[in-house]
Amino acid sequence: MAEVKAPLYALDGSPKGEVVLDPEVFGIEPNLAVLHQVITAQLAAARSGTASTKTRGEVRGGGRKPWRQKGLGRARHGSIRAPQWVGGGVAHGPKPRDYSQRTPKKMKRLALRSALSARASEQAVKVVENLAWERPKTKQAVALLEAMGLGGKVLVVLGRGDVAAELSFRNLPQVRITEPGHLTAYDVLWSDDVVFTTETLGVAAGSGTYEVSEEDFVKEEGGEAG
Repeated sequence: MAEVKAPLYALDGSPKGEVVLDPEVFGIEPNLAVLHQVITAQLAAARSGTASTKTRGEVRGGGRKPWRQKGLGRARHGSIRAPQWVGGGVAHGPKPRDYSQRTPKKMKRLALRSALSARASEQAVKVVENLAWERPKTKQAVALLEAMGLGGKVLVVLGRGDVAAELSFRNLPQVRITEPGHLTAYDVLWSDDVVFTTETLGVAAGSGTYEVSEEDFVKEEGGEAG
């Protein structure tokens, strides 16, 4: 398995060399079929499934026959709340349902490693030494991304202790923030570049069976999953 490297940057965005990435996480051959299935499942799980329509038995009115069956030259009708009537019920309309799909953990892990490997092969994985900023400030987040030459959609993987960094990045519209345990294949493929800290990279590089949080594959009210 070939050695995979990523550029290493200081806190101010200046280059500091390279780091070797775990080939079991960043150097595998991407499995496109599994990637497609897992991402489809994640997007499906994000659907609220709350759309609802009323059938002819649920709308108000229509209790009696509008006119007699024969003798008037009109079409036969039994209720003014049938689907063909204005104000009638909806035929085969949507009802509340659960769109989530069962996805094995092994498939999620393989999809994530496939996505990370694809980004690493494109030199789109970057590593920052640390983001130990004393105070949250959006300007310093913008300056860091500019110094690193990142101008598109960026996924920043932060640890739980990087509170100032999270507050600095969260106002940028083209930046998505996540923790290592909530990193998903969709997040990785959504972004043009993925930025790890040395701490969060260690979480991914420490095990070839990098875990994916189940919370990213359940419905979240009012938003997308992941």
